[in-house]
Amino acid sequence: MPTIRTGYWIRVENNEVKDVWDSAPADTAGWTTGVEVLPDLTPNREIITTHQFDLTKNPIEIIWGKRDLLVDERKQSLAGQAQAEFQQVVQQQMMLQMSPNPSEEFDTNVVTTAKAVMQARIDAVNAAVTHEDVDALME
Repeated sequence: MPTIRTGYWIRVENNEVKDVWDSAPADTAGWTTGVEVLPDLTPNREIITTHQFDLTKNPIEIIWGKRDLLVDERKQSLAGQAQAEFQQVVQQQMMLQMSPNPSEEFDTNVVTTAKAVMQARIDAVNAAVTHEDVDALME
């Protein structure tokens, strides 16, 4: 069952949508209420895509599409997450090095360990072939 979100105002001229607002305009003349129709999604298997308007309905419907999420897209996301976490460790260590506190300094062991963790995660991601393989990495 699709999810319906209310509260939109849509201005149409010559059968073409000109404006969509999520609050009522001061003057509602020329505006029509609208609803957003979001498809049910299978988690980690489908994503929302583009939308279209059904101007024949009142309220006007903003209908979103969906598509299958590819295994490679999920893998790229997990690899990017691992890289971002490693980058955060490196930045934290750089901040320590630049600290005016002499007891704080860059620790190469922390960076080396974080890099090994990142590489192990990326290797596991690269070995995944199916959605179930990727799911197992997220547990």
